[in-house]
Amino acid sequence: MSDSTSPQWLAWAREIQALSQTGLAFNEPGYDTDRYTRFTEIAAEIIDQHTSVSKAEALKSFSAQPGYATVKVDVRGAVIREGKILLVQERRDQRWCMPGGWADIGDKPSDMVAREMWEESGFEVKPTRIAGIYDANRIQNPTEFFHAYKIVFLCDITGGQARPSDETMDVGFFAPESLPPLSECRTNDRHIEDVFAHWKDPAKQPIFD
Repeated sequence: MSDSTSPQWLAWAREIQALSQTGLAFNEPGYDTDRYTRFTEIAAEIIDQHTSVSKAEALKSFSAQPGYATVKVDVRGAVIREGKILLVQERRDQRWCMPGGWADIGDKPSDMVAREMWEESGFEVKPTRIAGIYDANRIQNPTEFFHAYKIVFLCDITGGQARPSDETMDVGFFAPESLPPLSECRTNDRHIEDVFAHWKDPAKQPIFD
């Protein structure tokens, strides 16, 4: 399904790839295998034509995602201290976001976000509640091919101190009116606005798409 913020070619490529991945997972070896394999190639060719990712790179990425096609999960931790939100500067694009990343198999979501906060910012935290659950692909110019949901947890600092990591260049606290350039595929203005809304109103219900 497409929407106003995602280019139509990306919506088509995602749907074709998901159908082919699921088809290959449940198809008995035979004629349809060639069909589903060709669908995978078509999706990779679309990506190749519209992005800097080559067909070979796309196919390699697809091959690492076997089985029934399902949504990936990204977790983010939100900490506000003295009216300022904790952000980290990503090494990959040198922009800023809430600490977090892809959820790992076998981890509880709350444990995952606590570990990501520690690894990327140097702070020990306790997740306290969920600010929102978002469709991570419905942003302008999404950079991730695979469909993903984003869960933003509100957290309290319990220890540690600010320090960069292998993935982050810097750590800082920022007022909502003086935010640095955001890594919008990871954290955007809507996420931060929702976090501050929950901080101001502890009784506010989680937001969801």
